[in-house]
Amino acid sequence: MKFAAKLLCVLCALCGLVLSAFALDREAFTFTNYDLGVTVEPEQQRLAARGRITLRNDSAAPQKNLSLQISSSLGWRSIQFEGKPVQFVSQPYTSDIDHTGALSEAIVSLPREVPPKGSVELEVGYEGTVPLDDTRLTRVGVPKENAKHIDWDRIGKSFTAVRGVGYVVWYPVAMESANLSDGNSLFETLGRWKKREEGASAKISVSFPALSGVEAVPPIFCNGKLLSAAARGGSPEVPAAECIFAPLGLDVPAFAAGNYDLLEHPAASVFYLPDHKPGADNYMLAADLALPLVTEWFGAPRERAQVVDLADPEAVPYESGTMLLTPLQSTDSRLYELSAVYQLTHAAFPSPRPWIYEGLAHFAQALYRAQHSGRKAALDFMDLHRAGLADTEKSLAAQTNSNGKPDQSLLNTCVEEFYRSKAMYVWWMLRDMVGDEPMKKAFAAYRPEQDKEPLYMQRLIETQARRDLQWFFDDWVYRDRGLPDFRVVSAYSRAATNGAQLVTVSVENLGNAGAEVPVTLRMKEGSVTKRLEVRGQSKVTIRMEAISTPEEIVVNDGSVPESSRSNNAYKIEPLNH
Repeated sequence: MKFAAKLLCVLCALCGLVLSAFALDREAFTFTNYDLGVTVEPEQQRLAARGRITLRNDSAAPQKNLSLQISSSLGWRSIQFEGKPVQFVSQPYTSDIDHTGALSEAIVSLPREVPPKGSVELEVGYEGTVPLDDTRLTRVGVPKENAKHIDWDRIGKSFTAVRGVGYVVWYPVAMESANLSDGNSLFETLGRWKKREEGASAKISVSFPALSGVEAVPPIFCNGKLLSAAARGGSPEVPAAECIFAPLGLDVPAFAAGNYDLLEHPAASVFYLPDHKPGADNYMLAADLALPLVTEWFGAPRERAQVVDLADPEAVPYESGTMLLTPLQSTDSRLYELSAVYQLTHAAFPSPRPWIYEGLAHFAQALYRAQHSGRKAALDFMDLHRAGLADTEKSLAAQTNSNGKPDQSLLNTCVEEFYRSKAMYVWWMLRDMVGDEPMKKAFAAYRPEQDKEPLYMQRLIETQARRDLQWFFDDWVYRDRGLPDFRVVSAYSRAATNGAQLVTVSVENLGNAGAEVPVTLRMKEGSVTKRLEVRGQSKVTIRMEAISTPEEIVVNDGSVPESSRSNNAYKIEPLNH
């Protein structure tokens, strides 16, 4: 009878946990600290973790239940509070934040409620395998041959590379389900998570035993940091890399290890797998070509960029901190040049603000294209980003609620199309507006530790340019006003006294964001361009002189991102004599 009574109590408790899962607020808690020890066993593709996590209740109500999620290929072994086991139910939870397309979710019942802004520390243990898995992609129709080059994460005997949340959930998280088949669900969910966790601290010690058949201890990388033998924990047989993120920011913890050889450049370290040295040599050449432009604009790199070879020659590259994971099997250095510009800019110009850090790295790529192939090549490169940016702005505009659309200003956004693509355009537009030298001097004066308020960068540029840029930063950085939409309302010509023709052009901006945009008058012989400031929802008129027969007016050469470019050209009627 006593056993039956105890069993009944346990079953009732489990039923209560299952029922609570239906009403669970999975995003009530923010993870504020990770202190984990992770052991990786390449021979078995296994990962085991033990340690502490701290969570803060950021909801408006007391919480007694919480969610802890890890990859479905991992399993929960223990969860304790104040040294005592807590009740939890482990269940599968479908979500594409992991490459398996599912999570092992623990619904935890705490001994007492956690009040709003209160914190709880838990001791956790979990383990399992991290094999190559493309389930989430193939089930939405991505061909398997392509999917394996996108979700290439795995622990393996001779090579290991594992990215974090959004690819492999190898450390605990908690968020609502996100599905690739549901529009932007995955990216929006991950964006909310990164925003919530950007102030968190993480100390994760990743330990590896020696790889089979390899005499030397394998190098271990964690978000661009290669730990020397003296700096590693563990022992010579089982080295450990201590990966510290304080704060976590938008970084996604990732680690890699393998049988790598090393090539060193003054600004980069290239770790390559056996037989891939020609590709590594070509990356070195690309770094040589990229370094002068990066140094001219952003100063000398403050640390070496890390380039880590991927075993799959068709794997999609991935950046983690100052570490670039990319295949090094091409003999064409041109394929690596833009990548090197991007990495070296990060190494030269650190910033706590993603729109500056990421935006400038993409801006530098456009500068490099302009330097080597001309302005049009740079604009063509930038245009590759425009469609995705326009689609994202359109999607956000449709997401209205009682508080209006979500705040996705460049200061606050976690949307990659914004802090990467939109920010790239912002830097290019500023360069067009104020010129190269003021921008370079502003960058030289920038100090990341002094960037404490939003106006900091604006004031640096205004000081060098001697120009008021408040309206521009209001429209593009401090607020998300969407994109402009320019059209030529009218254009007509009349004879001038010097035998030329005077063309009067009216340009309207149908969007809410203003910009200084180039307006080009194309003539039978030649063309002339003037810059015109057109604020949001306004119309401006300009006069231009044509020294030969005027034929067409074109507003915007692609340097300003627009929601649509279908209405940028206007044919000029011939002058009647």
